[in-house]
Amino acid sequence: MAITLGVHASNPSLYYLSRLDYLDEELAPLGETGAFHHYRDGTRTGELLADGTIDFGGTGSTPPITAQAAGHDLVYAVVSAPRPDHGALLVRADGPVRTVADLKGGTVVLGIGSWQTHLLAKALHAEGLSYATAITAVRPAAGEDQARRLREGEIAGWIAQGAELAAARRGGEFRELVRTGDVITDRSVFFTRRGFAADRPEVVAAIATALRRADAWVAAHLPEAAAIAAEDLGGSAEDWRTALAALPWRLEPASAAFVAEQQEAADIFHRVGFIDRAVTVADAHLPALQAPVAAAVTSGTAAEASGTAAVASGTVAEAV
Repeated sequence: MAITLGVHASNPSLYYLSRLDYLDEELAPLGETGAFHHYRDGTRTGELLADGTIDFGGTGSTPPITAQAAGHDLVYAVVSAPRPDHGALLVRADGPVRTVADLKGGTVVLGIGSWQTHLLAKALHAEGLSYATAITAVRPAAGEDQARRLREGEIAGWIAQGAELAAARRGGEFRELVRTGDVITDRSVFFTRRGFAADRPEVVAAIATALRRADAWVAAHLPEAAAIAAEDLGGSAEDWRTALAALPWRLEPASAAFVAEQQEAADIFHRVGFIDRAVTVADAHLPALQAPVAAAVTSGTAAEASGTAAVASGTVAEAV
């Protein structure tokens, strides 16, 4: 049976890995093959792991915490280096919102349940405000122009990322009220079922190696990677190249320091009612994975980054 990885457009490492040959190449010596399950909403990753649809997934910092709060028995496998320029909370440059406290009573558009919830909740918490009561958080609707809504005063703030953030920065109409790296580390976070990790740590390490190789490919082929995203996801290749160049494309084991970062987020989420029970993040930390994963993410060479790989043609299929 194939080892299935979950893929959605919000996790760039998995997005590009699904277009390369690296997963099968790393799994073949273990007698395994790889497969990809494409879906739109990264916040579903925990439930897809729990019901066996996927064996391994990746998101930002928030979904594994909400999955753990929902009772899913997951473990952290590997994380990206911090992504300080991945996103930002934007406000109108000439608008009334000058500080985070000025958001009180306003509407903020963000990916609810994503790393963006972590960013906003922590920024508000630092000002003595609650994510649950100080602002109205709304999800972006398909086809909505958030830049226009912010420009015209329909919303108080907008958390943007990727090519949309690059485009918004170019216009000069918006100000970065909160830069992601000033509040959270904003890592890509990869996790799996406990049983899978405990039984097959060598497979988890092989997946980490494939992810490392995919990251190295993107870092060395930014114009090609940007063109793929622009064709598939919209936006300009120029803006995608800017967005991709801002990412670290480097992986690390899930360390005790990372667990502490996640615990801080989990505590804030519980305090404001975003999750309905306290979570002990250390329960999802499997120390036995650290050594094999560390070896997997540090064994690449400079030649690997400049190497070639077959890239699948066409657009990424999406499944609900």
